[in-house]
Amino acid sequence: IKSFRTRGREFLLPDRNSVTMTVPFMRAYTELLVHTCHKRGAHAIGGMAAFIPSKDEKVNEQAFAKVREDKTREAADGFDGSWVAHPGMVALCTEVFDSVLGDRPNQIDRVREDVNVTAAELLDVASTSGEVTEAGLRSNISVGIQYLEAWLRGSGAVGINNLMEDAATAEISRSQVWQWLHNCVELSDGQTVTRDLVERLIDEEIHKIEQSVGDEAFGKGRWDDARSLFTHMALADDFADFLTLPAYEQMP
Repeated sequence: IKSFRTRGREFLLPDRNSVTMTVPFMRAYTELLVHTCHKRGAHAIGGMAAFIPSKDEKVNEQAFAKVREDKTREAADGFDGSWVAHPGMVALCTEVFDSVLGDRPNQIDRVREDVNVTAAELLDVASTSGEVTEAGLRSNISVGIQYLEAWLRGSGAVGINNLMEDAATAEISRSQVWQWLHNCVELSDGQTVTRDLVERLIDEEIHKIEQSVGDEAFGKGRWDDARSLFTHMALADDFADFLTLPAYEQMP
């Protein structure tokens, strides 16, 4: 998004949760990563299992199944290991990789000479399936503001909706809002992403957050600063390179 933000609708992405590691351009990148690392004798490390175990066993069951699916694909593709956001995911990831590696510490010897990824495949954003929805827009707004509020209080990694989020999440969130707005994207329900719509949804999502955390916690937080910063970065005419640069100016 950041690199191709001025290249028009060809580089528009759907809702953030639709852009998985199996969409064409991400699949091309992961296969090339294994080939490149192993060709140079370096370990290829898979993506982070960001899930944070919940008290809701049904949520855990679904999330663990998805993590197992992701790690099984990575191990089969030639990755040498993975990383996790929570210790509760270590056993699952270890089990999956051990089933492929056995007693070997890695599979660097598997160079993946069968991989021949082109630049066009890495840039094939247009083949990503999915829609831009109001729910996706709301999610970007809510998660972006929640992360920024915690960041301004000194937390770089934040648990939101049972996922460990970092600055990259907030960057993607505000970047998608900016890109959708500046390309007048039409949502799946027919609404066009406009400044007025984004500002209204920001108001509504802030209200939901206040209800969720309670008046006292909300009052002690830095929600006004987070809201102001996210709104400015998402709606500005110019696209600032990094969300955290203006955020540092508001650090205590």
